[in-house]
Amino acid sequence: MQNPFNYNINELKKTANIIRQDLISMLVEAGSGHTAGPLGMADIFTAFYFNLLRYEVKNTENPNRDRLILSNGHICPIRYVAMARAGFFPVKELLTFRKFGTRLEGHPCLASLPGLETSSGPLGEGLSLSSGIAMASRIKREENNYNIFCLMSDAEQEEGMTWEAVMFAAKYKLSNLIGIIDYNNIQIDGKVEDIMPLEPIIDKYKSFNWEVMEMNGNDMNDIIENINKAIKVKEKPTMIIAHNTSGKGVSFVENDYNWHGITPDKKQGKEALQELQNNA
Repeated sequence: MQNPFNYNINELKKTANIIRQDLISMLVEAGSGHTAGPLGMADIFTAFYFNLLRYEVKNTENPNRDRLILSNGHICPIRYVAMARAGFFPVKELLTFRKFGTRLEGHPCLASLPGLETSSGPLGEGLSLSSGIAMASRIKREENNYNIFCLMSDAEQEEGMTWEAVMFAAKYKLSNLIGIIDYNNIQIDGKVEDIMPLEPIIDKYKSFNWEVMEMNGNDMNDIIENINKAIKVKEKPTMIIAHNTSGKGVSFVENDYNWHGITPDKKQGKEALQELQNNA
């Protein structure tokens, strides 16, 4: 199975810009939701849905599909936009985000939308879920058929449950498990390093016997190169530290933790869209 789009780097960059514009329109219409994290992860989600991830829109239960687990469910707006552009549901449905009766809830719900692998909301659970899926693939002798990608926030590294999963995955050498940490250094109360310092995060994962890589999570070439490299790792799980700029693409949002959990108003939304269009 292959990715249905397999876009080149230039196509991916253009798509990421479109996805950011869709995201702003969606958030302004909703009047609630998270802005900074989704903007920062737009490039990674674009890379997955339009180059890296193996899936079928019309057969979302294909047993050989890759599994994309979103642990930090509050950044789901960017996943919704990428999925809409990939054809899972109409793009116009994005404007129903967080409205009564929508399929696009504030945190993703497995029962609501085809193409999701899990529901998510409480932080710290994603790596445990992903490790379980990876172990199940081994038990069923399917571990060479698909990859499990777990997207996590940097603040989730403050959760004890995360480190239980880290030990489990290392013990069983779950090599089809690839974690990606959205290392943007913001959480709702401030800078991550002020709330609960994570460093030396690379040494920590290495000491737990994980393969560790770093990448610029807003550089499409770096994303594609490092994730493809991680897929080839054998005999151990891999964690990729993605150095992302929170709010990437909208200058007044970038690197400001105050935008973690709020949305632009109509005037700010217009300014954001104009900036993204100018940079297209």
